Amino acid sequence: MVGKLELKRVSKRFAGRDAVHNLSLALGKGEFFSLLGPSGCGKSTTLAMIAGFVKPDGGDILVDGHRINDVSPQRRRIGLVFQDYAVFTSLTVRANLAFGLEVKGMKRSERRRAVESLARQLDLAEILDRRGGSLNMSEMQRVAMARTLATEPELLLLDEPMSNLDAEIRARLRGELRQIQKSLAQTVFYVTHDQAEALSMSDRIAVMRDGEMLQVATPDDIYHRPINRFVAEFIGDPPINLIPCDVQIDAMKMAIMLRGGVTLPAAIAAIDPGRHWLGVRPHNIQLVPEGGAGTVPSVLRFVENFGAKHVLHVEYGDDLIRIEAAPGARAIGTTLYLRFDSARVLLIDRINERVVPFQRLEVAA
Repeated sequence: MVGKLELKRVSKRFAGRDAVHNLSLALGKGEFFSLLGPSGCGKSTTLAMIAGFVKPDGGDILVDGHRINDVSPQRRRIGLVFQDYAVFTSLTVRANLAFGLEVKGMKRSERRRAVESLARQLDLAEILDRRGGSLNMSEMQRVAMARTLATEPELLLLDEPMSNLDAEIRARLRGELRQIQKSLAQTVFYVTHDQAEALSMSDRIAVMRDGEMLQVATPDDIYHRPINRFVAEFIGDPPINLIPCDVQIDAMKMAIMLRGGVTLPAAIAAIDPGRHWLGVRPHNIQLVPEGGAGTVPSVLRFVENFGAKHVLHVEYGDDLIRIEAAPGARAIGTTLYLRFDSARVLLIDRINERVVPFQRLEVAA
């Protein structure tokens, strides 16, 4: 089946440096796909090449199976919404929505029907006669989306449209944006550096770093089964803990050794013996009573209070690690006893920083 959008080994260089290197991906029709990564990783350059503002140095860009590398931006039938919604503040919402249709030469009666239909779908019918300058952020986002969707683009590109908003508004708009996309079955290519946006809205996510795509997967797989250390650390709030461990291999058995004498028996895995990392997310560490099997004593150094949860920072050898816990009175300097959820830990090769799949073995009582 032909993908709605396909990038085949697309590359772009600036001043002798690869901004995007051999990038390949495919979006299905009606998919919400996010390109996620830190500033300078090549996200916006990729979007600019899809939109036609930047010409790739190599590779092919296809929409519905048709190569569009040499098609002008105006003829690509691609909608684009930037960080700045650029709503015309002096025009009414009705005039904003009709703007692109008028440019296309659509008859007035057809414009009116198209605008009113889209306004009903995006819950804008009651504000059609208000001017753009009087709208709140939620309304401005919906107007910007509606104005772009009115031209019936084959693909909608969103370039960090919520990055300039405060946290409360972003949280509300994430739900609204996803609802709009679902109701219209619109194919969306969303560029962001915000993992919360990507995880909460996307069908799939591609994680980029230094112009290369590291992993493409569902939000669950990106979070629970990252491909390497960078993805594991980039995704998750609070961030994942990287804990030094020793891998010992004897005949057909493997053991992951942690401080405090804790051992995780495992089936043999594709990793050399020696010093590596164990990745443990803060919510996969349990606080247990003193003296329990497989526990490690640690000293509490400080607490972040987030209301519904606390993040405890405790000593683990020479490092501090984070633990998510229910709220409670805990004195700084208290000794806490920890147990890792061994079914959720990640083994990360210290040499190549890849996550190494392994099978945890249960020890008979």
